[in-house]
Amino acid sequence: MHLTGVGKRYGLRGPWVLRAVDLQLPRGALIRVEGGNGGGKSTLLRVVAGVCEPTTGSVTERGTAAYVPERFPPELPFTARRYLTHLGRLHGLTGRESRRRADEWAERLGFADKIRAPLRGLSKGTCQKVAVAQAFLAEPDLLVLDEAWTGLDQPSRDVLDGCVVERVEAGATVVFVDHDPRRLADEVYETYRVEAGAVVAAIPEAQAIRVLIDIDTGPSPELDRLPGDPVREQSRPGVVRLHSSTAHSDALLRHLLTAVPGISVRAVHREGDGA
Repeated sequence: MHLTGVGKRYGLRGPWVLRAVDLQLPRGALIRVEGGNGGGKSTLLRVVAGVCEPTTGSVTERGTAAYVPERFPPELPFTARRYLTHLGRLHGLTGRESRRRADEWAERLGFADKIRAPLRGLSKGTCQKVAVAQAFLAEPDLLVLDEAWTGLDQPSRDVLDGCVVERVEAGATVVFVDHDPRRLADEVYETYRVEAGAVVAAIPEAQAIRVLIDIDTGPSPELDRLPGDPVREQSRPGVVRLHSSTAHSDALLRHLLTAVPGISVRAVHREGDGA
């Protein structure tokens, strides 16, 4: 996914919330966004998710997207199950499949006993669980979470952590904001800060620790879409070297080792270890 020259302001003469933003968000990557209150984080997430259009610039290769807003509107005139089923249908699922997935996510997130209750009668925490469920329902290519953990109890936060990792391992791009700096810290591929309308890398890519994975080349559909979009280098005849960040190396190795047909992993090194 690419953001090119993206700027955003509200109104013809409103101040620029974002200006000249250029970002590449790779497939199968977990991206953290940081910044002060009112600095433009939520606006950036809404533009990434396609909830609002940029004033200038373009967003390309988004794929199917789902979004969990900072505040979920509980006044909608639906039960939780009907709302989730409706969202599933909008994502192209059949009614039957939408209901099945709605029930499955309600069970997983711990609100199965309230799934037939009206949204307006649910607690803030349960409404937030419904918001999370609708985002995962159709297994989107892009998942955007704006403080999605806020209001959840600890067991549900742990479940959400696991769900995010699953989507990344499945090849989705996940972009999130959260107040807890420890949130999924070991899984984050890149962190960006929104400052004075600009979006900058919190840790320059040149300083990131890289992992080198040597694999045998050969026809395999599993090589077409790799977690984190690692850089590929022909290191010697018949062998390709993949350059991956440490944050994404576990998912990449798991993908390679479970591929069908199999992919032979010859060696794994840390960059700078003389490999």
